Amino acid sequence: MSLSSTLSTAQAILSNTGTQAAVVAKNLANAQNPDYVRRSAPIVAGGNGAVVGDIVRAGNPALLRQTIESSSAASGQRTLLDGLNAIKNLMGGNDNEFSPAKLIAALQNNLDAFAAKANDIGLGLAVLASAQDVAAGLKTASDQLQGLRKQADEEIGNQVGELNALLSQFQEANDRVKNLTATGGDPNDALDTRDGLLKKISEIVGVTASLRDGNDMVLYTSDGTTLFETVPRKVTFQPTASFDASTPGNGIAIDGVPLRAGQGGDTTAKGSLQALLQLRDQIAPVFQSQLDEIARGLVTAFAETGPDGTLVPMAGLFTYKDETGALQTAVPAAGAIVPGLASRLVINPAVVPPVGSMDALRDGGMNGAEYRVNTGGSSYAGLIDQYNRNLEAPMAFDPATAIGDSRNLLSFATMSVGWLEQLRSSATHADEAKYAMLSRSLNAYSSATGVSLDEELSLLLDIEQAYKAAAKLLRMTDEMVEALLKMGR
Repeated sequence: MSLSSTLSTAQAILSNTGTQAAVVAKNLANAQNPDYVRRSAPIVAGGNGAVVGDIVRAGNPALLRQTIESSSAASGQRTLLDGLNAIKNLMGGNDNEFSPAKLIAALQNNLDAFAAKANDIGLGLAVLASAQDVAAGLKTASDQLQGLRKQADEEIGNQVGELNALLSQFQEANDRVKNLTATGGDPNDALDTRDGLLKKISEIVGVTASLRDGNDMVLYTSDGTTLFETVPRKVTFQPTASFDASTPGNGIAIDGVPLRAGQGGDTTAKGSLQALLQLRDQIAPVFQSQLDEIARGLVTAFAETGPDGTLVPMAGLFTYKDETGALQTAVPAAGAIVPGLASRLVINPAVVPPVGSMDALRDGGMNGAEYRVNTGGSSYAGLIDQYNRNLEAPMAFDPATAIGDSRNLLSFATMSVGWLEQLRSSATHADEAKYAMLSRSLNAYSSATGVSLDEELSLLLDIEQAYKAAAKLLRMTDEMVEALLKMGR
C-alpha cells in the first residue's frame, strides 16, 4: 500500500467516524423523545473506498399504522368512560345514595311509617322531607347532566380548534418532507415532526394515512372522509350557548361531511370527538329521558283522583312547573316523555307549612275539597297506603328511555341505575383492553424505531476503535514520511 493510499484510507475512516459519531450523538440526545425515530449511518462501498451513504431513518410504516389506530380507539374509549364516570358521580358515591331509586326507596319507607301512625305529625314531616329530597335530587341531577352536555360541547369546540391547528402544522411538515425529498436533502427531521403530528391527530379523530409519490402523505378519517390532501380540509363546528333537555347539539363536519358519533359501551368511536358526540347526543339525553320519566311517574303515582277515584286526575304531592315557571295541575299523559320534567318537579305548596297543611298529605284535597279522601279523622291511613301501592303498580314508560319494559316506577328507577352501571362496566372493560393494545403497539413501535442507549453506546465503542485505527495509520504514515526525508538528506 502506497503512502498516498494509506493517507486516503485514514482520511476516509476519520470522515466516516465523524459522521457516525454525529448520528449517534443525535440519537442519544433524543433518546427520551417519543416522536424521534432512530438514525443510522451505514458504510457502503464507493469509488474512493468505503463511505457513509445516506442517513437511514428506522421508520416502520406498519407499526406506525397500528399505533395510530390503537391511539384513536383508546382515546375514544377513555373519553367515553370519563364521561360515564362523571354521570355516575351525579348519583353519589359507590352506593348511588343520590340516585332516584335510593331517594324513592327512602320516601316509601317513610310512607310506611306514616301509614302505621297517621296522626303523628313528625312522621308526616319525614315523608315531606323525603319527598323534597326526591324532587331536589331529580332537579340537581337533571341540571348537572345538562351541564355535562355543555362541557362536552365546549370540549368539542376546543378539540376542533386544536385539530384544525394540527392539520395546518401537518401541512407545513408535509411540505418540508416533499421539498427535501425532491431536492435530495435530509427529510428525516421533517418526517419525525409529521409522524408526531399524525399521532396527535389520531387522538382527536380516527385517521388513516396513505403515502403518494415524493413522500407526500394523504389523510382520511376512519369513515373515509378526506382530512388532508395537499392542504387541510376544514373541520367546522358551531358551539351551543346553553343546553336543556330539549336542546340538540350541533354536529361536526369534516370537508362538509358530518362526523358520526360512537356507539355502545365498547364504543366504536375513533378519537375523542366521536366519543364526545356520543356522550352529548346519545348517552346523556337517554339518561335525561329516564330522569324525566321518573318525574312523570311520581306525578302520576301521587296524583289525586277523589274519594272514589273517578275525578279527573290532578297533580298531588308531586307537581311541576312549565317553561315559564307557572305551577301546573294536569297529570302528564302515560308512556310519553315530558322533556325537562325532572328539572321542573316540585312539591305541591298545598302540603308545605306554613302556607300549606300536612293534613292534605294524609287526607287529600290539595286540589279542592272534592278531592279530599279522608273526612272522618286523623287516624285514616288508606290514602297513604294507596300512594305506596301506586309506586309498585304497573305503569307505562316511553321505550325511548331504553328501559321502557319496566313494570312499575320503583323497578324503572332501579333499572335506570342498572342501565348506567352496565354501560359503564362495558366501557371499563373495553378501556382496559384498548389501552393494553395501545401499550403493546407503542412498545413494539418503540422497540423497532426508538433509541436504545445500550446499542448506541456499544456503537460508540466501535466508532472509537475505528478512529484509533485511523489515527494509527496517520501516525505510521507520518513516521514513514519522516524516515524518507531523513534518507534524502
